[in-house]
Amino acid sequence: MDLSLEIITILFGVAALAGFIDAIAGGGGLLTVPALLAVGLSPAQALATNKLQGSFGSFSATLYFIRNGVVKFSEMRNGIICTFIGAALGAVLVQKIDASVLTAIIPLLLLGISFYFLLAPKSIAEPGESKLSENMFALTVGTSIGFYDGFFGPGAGSLFTICFVAIAKRGIIEATAKTKVLNFTSNIAALLFFIIGGLPVWEVGLLMAAGQFIGARSGAKIVVTKGQKLIRPLVVIVSMVMAIKLLIEQNPQWFQ
Repeated sequence: MDLSLEIITILFGVAALAGFIDAIAGGGGLLTVPALLAVGLSPAQALATNKLQGSFGSFSATLYFIRNGVVKFSEMRNGIICTFIGAALGAVLVQKIDASVLTAIIPLLLLGISFYFLLAPKSIAEPGESKLSENMFALTVGTSIGFYDGFFGPGAGSLFTICFVAIAKRGIIEATAKTKVLNFTSNIAALLFFIIGGLPVWEVGLLMAAGQFIGARSGAKIVVTKGQKLIRPLVVIVSMVMAIKLLIEQNPQWFQ
């Protein structure tokens, strides 16, 4: 693709902002996918290129969290394996299964996540005893949300976070950190199948990847330093925006 300096600058800036938001609350794809479509990529290329650049952002945040001791890679082995398998299955089956049912449910889930974090007492985000064993959490939550991320994607980070908070009873900072580890896993799994299909536009994806890496590192640092004060409101805002955006796309007649 022939990209002007103006378009290069815009794409880099959008990716950096998306990486920053994604590291804290998820939902960076709300910015990057429309930007990729706007520069002329087909929907399939936009989704594939978005996974390419998003993988760098989730890797950057994951690396920061691991280096700062917020999460240990060894403790998430089973979750990583199950999430990878789920995302791989989703990426394969999305080409064969009607996604309309899933896309209709997701806005409702996102609204539910918004109200959960908005109305839940602060104590709900404090560490406690998990409702599921580590292996069962990995099998159920990791596989199912991984499948969703490979199959469709929007809101996967928010879903992971609320499961870590409400089911695994992790604090909001640890939940956010573990979310990025599994997000990175599902991104890589889906990306592998997009690469096999020859869909990513590499020059655009790698350009945005640089912005993603920088933005995600900054966002991860904010998570560690600011914690719950910033994460909770951003999860609410991002989840609501994603839900409204998906509802508008699915039901344009409602807003005419």
